[in-house]
Amino acid sequence: MFVILVYDANEKRVQKFHKICKKYLTWVQNSVFEGEITEANLRILKDELKNVMKEDEDSVLIYKFRTKKYYSRESIGIEKDSSEDFIY
Repeated sequence: MFVILVYDANEKRVQKFHKICKKYLTWVQNSVFEGEITEANLRILKDELKNVMKEDEDSVLIYKFRTKKYYSRESIGIEKDSSEDFIY
């Protein structure tokens, strides 16, 4: 399946969220990831995020598509280089 994942995390946990998401998906913009993922890996990703998040401060939205066929993305302005890493 193809997913878009968006998170809003307290700044203390942003780098942890980023590091977890980057293991499974492609970083496309601040706090936004997308990519093909299996059901099993999506469950693992969600479990890892739940382990670091505080539910009263952080949130995660996951948009699921059965296939990338019905997905289109338009970008206006500068595009993030998906190979760019945060400095930890």
